[in-house]
Formats: sequence, structure tokens, C-alpha cells
Amino acid sequence: MNKCIYACMAVLVLLGANGSSKSQGSKEKNDMLFAKNNLLAWCIVPYDSKKRSSEERALMLKELGITSLAYDMRDADLPNMETEFNTLKKYNIKMKGIWFWISGEKDQKDQLLNKANETILKTLEKTNTRTELWVSFPSQFYDGLTDEGRIKKAVQAIKYIHQRAADIGCTVALYNHKDWFGEPANQVKIIKASGLKDVHIVYNFHHGHGQVAEFGDILKVTKPYLTTVNLNGMKGTEFNILTLGEGDHELEMLKKLKASGFNGSIGIIGHTDNEDVNLVLERNITGLKKLLAEMGETKALQTYE
Repeated sequence: MNKCIYACMAVLVLLGANGSSKSQGSKEKNDMLFAKNNLLAWCIVPYDSKKRSSEERALMLKELGITSLAYDMRDADLPNMETEFNTLKKYNIKMKGIWFWISGEKDQKDQLLNKANETILKTLEKTNTRTELWVSFPSQFYDGLTDEGRIKKAVQAIKYIHQRAADIGCTVALYNHKDWFGEPANQVKIIKASGLKDVHIVYNFHHGHGQVAEFGDILKVTKPYLTTVNLNGMKGTEFNILTLGEGDHELEMLKKLKASGFNGSIGIIGHTDNEDVNLVLERNITGLKKLLAEMGETKALQTYE
């Protein structure tokens, strides 16, 4: 996706703005955007070499001072989900989102959701857990379709998932996971075409290496829908997991994120291979503090003391 498309979309968003000033509450939230109590942990279940239990994971988060989690799971974690959700509540850890991958593997003809998706929905309902479904699709979901056809198919799918989510008190957020669906401009088109007013966007630095140059324009386009931004060290143009503060671009991206007025959640990821996820989170928090010091974010830094 080139810069021209994002720039044009950004102009349309600005023309459609109502011109009202930020509320004092929104300004205060933006001032504390990078505060420790606004962090959520992401990608800490399948990538943890320690294979922590739900109790051990909750205690780890408590010790780190992280009070929110987005639950990234695999099929092997499905039998333990009810325990996981109840344990998070026991330790007052808010579940801000859950991975909701539409694999394309169907149990019946013309069925969108598979057994894993249905298990997630049933467990959320059973445990009375209110959260965002972080929805993404594989590239084969759109194989052979024009852009118009892709948007139409995506809208049909999102409307169905949205209704299933609403039935149990949950919401939907589109998750940029590579390919056509991973382009924020396409996600905005899907949301607008759906006519749904409460579909959100989650933006991941680690899936946006090829979008660094357009990041400012991406924020202008996505900000009305953006609820979470997951951070990563940014270097090169290909997918890469890098500790915060060790890349070339994340400092400027964080400055743009703050300047945009965004006041949603900030994700710290534990996405590495075969490492103790506690060490990965600690490393990223240390890197974030270093970046905040360079940005002069004194108020936010005080929350880490």
C-alpha cells in the first residue's frame, strides 16, 4: 500500500471530522498513554518456554505490574481456557482481547467458524467474560477475488462475527496480520462498508515493518477505530521480532502515536521462540522506559518506579 492512498484517506477523515476539541479526560489519558497501568501483555501464552500454568502466568503479570492481558492461544490451550479466564478474574487482571483467527478450516460446508472459534465463544459466555475478539484471516480466505470481492466477503464475515460477539457482550477488532487484510486502509474500507459503528482496529508494529514510512498517515486513517497498538523494535522491512529500543524507527513511531491523540491500550509482546516470556516482557519494558526517557515522558516514567 503506497503513501498516496493513505494520504488521500487521511484527508477524507479530516474533512469528516466535526472539529470539536479534545475533552480534558481524553487529554489526560493521552498524557499517560505510556504509563505502566496502560500496558497489556500480548503473545505470552504459546511462546513461553516455561509453559506456565494459568496461576503462574497471572502471578508473573502481577509481579511485573501489568494488569491487562490479550489472550493469544492455540488449539492446545482450548481445554484450559475456562481456568485461564477465571484465574485472570481472581487476580484482577483484565482480559482486553483474545486471538480469533478465522483459519478457513470448516467443520461443515459454508460454515465460517470452526470448533476452536466456537469453543472460544462458548467459554467467554460461560465465564461471563467481556472482551474484544481480535479477528484476522489467512490470505487463502481471499484467493482469486478482486478487491471489491474481498471487501464484500470480509464484510459478510465480520457482520456474522460481530453479531455472535454482541450476543455475549463482546466486541470485534480487526487485527493486522500480513497480506491484504493486514493493510489498515483495507480494514477501514471493510468497517465503513459494513455500516457497523463499534468495530475496532488493533495495530501491530511487528506486522507493519513495510508500513513505517506511512505510519503517520495510517494513524490519521485508523485513529477513529484504534483501540490497541502492540509495540516492537522496528528495523528493516520484513517481519522481525526485536526488543523495543533496539530498532531504528520505533522512537519516531511512538512520537507520532502520542501526537495523534491516541489514548487506547499499549501492548508489550512476548513473541519470541523458546524463551522465558517473563524475561522477554522485562526486556521490552526496559526498552520502552529508555524510549520514554528520550521522548521526555516524565509523568509516564514515574509510574514505573
